[in-house]
Amino acid sequence: MYRFAGRLAPWLGALCLLSLVAGLYLGLVVAPADYEQGDSYRIIYIHVPAAWMSMFTYMVMAVSSAVFLIWRLKIADVVAEASAPIGAAFTAVALITGSFWGKPMWGTWWIWDARLTSELLLLFLYFGYMALRGSLDTPQSSAKAAAILAVVGVVNIPIIHFSVEWWNTLHQPATISKLDTPSMHISMLRPLLLMVLAFQLLYFYNLMIRVRTLILTREGRASWVAELDTKGPENA
Repeated sequence: MYRFAGRLAPWLGALCLLSLVAGLYLGLVVAPADYEQGDSYRIIYIHVPAAWMSMFTYMVMAVSSAVFLIWRLKIADVVAEASAPIGAAFTAVALITGSFWGKPMWGTWWIWDARLTSELLLLFLYFGYMALRGSLDTPQSSAKAAAILAVVGVVNIPIIHFSVEWWNTLHQPATISKLDTPSMHISMLRPLLLMVLAFQLLYFYNLMIRVRTLILTREGRASWVAELDTKGPENA
């Protein structure tokens, strides 16, 4: 896994950069202004991908934690631990950009809207997971406790996703994942999908880097780690 992640990371980084540049150019330069929101809607190209990745990353963390609890696969626990700070960063970006978007649209930086509140709870779940990793006496106990929290906390994901349908919120309904036709014009939708792809690639790139770091931290005394120094970085 260490060598696989090292070989995959540069490709993910390059594809992420290409998607990011193309998405930002099409979204900020080529796409027209919205007929109601003007140019202020363009924050959607950061806010929506970040919000989507906040949930996607948590699902990866929860599934990996479940695999670790059931089959005791160490690499699953590594993936879960590596995903937590990345997901927390995506969630924080989603909340911050949402506040900047909400001020001109709603006239306030924050309101205890169902989606905003559940997204904030998601951030606390990430923080709680990371806190548990270092709060107990042994790494095995902290890993198990954090994994249980991740699995239990997954119930918040459908609440975030369906909050605009279950409650009367300020957020608009889904515009991309509708069963019929997306509500966005193709000139606006294309850069948004590119930005979602860029954020997805950004997650996996950072995941590969963090997985390699955590593996070295955990297996620092293993013989294969010592062999890395003799073989050179090109074989790492």
